[in-house]
Amino acid sequence: MRYLAFLSMIMMLISCGTGPSVDTAPGPDQIVRLSDSEIKGLDPQKISDLSSLRVAADQFEGLTRLDAEGLAEPGLAKSWTIAPDGLRWTFLLRDNLQFSDGTAIDATLFPALLQRLRAPETAAAATALFGNIKTLEAADKDRVIITLTAPDPSLPALLAHPAMAAIPLHRIQAAGDKWTSDRPMITSGPYSLSEWKLNDHARLERNPVWHDGQAPTAAIIWKPMEDSLSALRLFLSGGADVASDYPDSRHQWLKQNHPAVAHSVPYLGSYYFAFNTRKPPFDDRRVRMALSMAVEREWIADEVIGVGNIPAWSLLPPGLSGSTPVRPSWADWPRAKRLQGARTLLTEAGYGPDRPLRFEIRFNSSAEHRRVSVAMAAMWKPLGVEATLFNSEAALHFAALRRHEFALARSGWIADLPTPENFLLVHQQANGAGNYSGYSNPAYDRILARAIAEPDPLKRQKLMRRAEAELIADMPILPLYFYVTRSLVAERIAGWEDNISNVHPSRTLRIRQ
Repeated sequence: MRYLAFLSMIMMLISCGTGPSVDTAPGPDQIVRLSDSEIKGLDPQKISDLSSLRVAADQFEGLTRLDAEGLAEPGLAKSWTIAPDGLRWTFLLRDNLQFSDGTAIDATLFPALLQRLRAPETAAAATALFGNIKTLEAADKDRVIITLTAPDPSLPALLAHPAMAAIPLHRIQAAGDKWTSDRPMITSGPYSLSEWKLNDHARLERNPVWHDGQAPTAAIIWKPMEDSLSALRLFLSGGADVASDYPDSRHQWLKQNHPAVAHSVPYLGSYYFAFNTRKPPFDDRRVRMALSMAVEREWIADEVIGVGNIPAWSLLPPGLSGSTPVRPSWADWPRAKRLQGARTLLTEAGYGPDRPLRFEIRFNSSAEHRRVSVAMAAMWKPLGVEATLFNSEAALHFAALRRHEFALARSGWIADLPTPENFLLVHQQANGAGNYSGYSNPAYDRILARAIAEPDPLKRQKLMRRAEAELIADMPILPLYFYVTRSLVAERIAGWEDNISNVHPSRTLRIRQ
């Protein structure tokens, strides 16, 4: 009998430890969200992957936070003021703030948060994002004063990053890294982690003392689902409310069969190829421009990729470059006229039937990158251009780009923040090995430096636009299209707002009644 009782207990423990919870399906008071990977960590200052950051943003709040449209709004601070020079920001905290365990939150917490973020032992991946902060001080219990090295109108968006959210330093001091093992976790935002079963789900429940009152939905379930096709099937079967991705091969099918739930939205990312401007043939602007003129961007975006990407003639995604994107004058020419202009430029550069332009297109292994490379090579054949293909796995590919061992190579940029400078600074001479093309233009650097130092948002935007126009006039990169994000959102979910930052906090979602 004792053996049978022992065996029964073991079986029960195994069942509890590995079996799925009976309460992880969409319900009348809980939303199930699918992420594309498992959570890598729970400490907001020690994570960098998107899945972990999304869960952290549901639990922790900083001086600011992002709303349903991905825009910065007051968080733990109820308001802020900016000095005329744009360098000194004063944040006024809300009254009676506290962590979920009842511990008070005041202004003295925030200098300590920055100190921990910058400490070598924290090894925070986001440290560099906050490099423009010169000092962060508590003027008193209710006011935080931040002094910047250079003006930055996007500071509220930066401070919404989970790495600068209010975390319970009082608990961390007592428990060390084990503080993330608490259930529920001690948090400052709308939810607290109450359960985490590895490779199964994470359950978040309302923080009862959150300053904004009760979150709209009682519980949020995050489930990892690395295979986007499996995620699609689970979603369509009613097993999830939100999926963070779906296969590009199913895009057209979803548009035809489930148009209300499929969302394909422009993203903060540019897809382009980088010319190596350090050596022939692409040290000659005329050659770079000729190849760019001959590329059919609409066809690549619509037919080669086919998931709603927007063709690109410039670097900055829609929404960052003003109401009218920067666009070369030849972008609207018919193909025949563009090809003739490209031939003229190549002839002026010394290339033609007796001396064809030959080079290698390098790309990291991906069916998408290969299709794009093949398409461009075909588009250049009418010019007598002979382009061969070379692919390698991603680590080798980008190592070659940093060593400048390429002629034309697949590249691109996805921004950390929705700001023009996040894209433009990549192509500054001072960016060193990260400036893959080797672009070197003192005029571009001067315009960009003026933009960075300009506190007035409108003047700053105009200067950023001038810098982008200077870059595209030189064409050190060949822009092709802007990235999109793909999501599935059940019709029972309200509050979802498509936005360029692909930010959708759980506190902004609710279940339709």
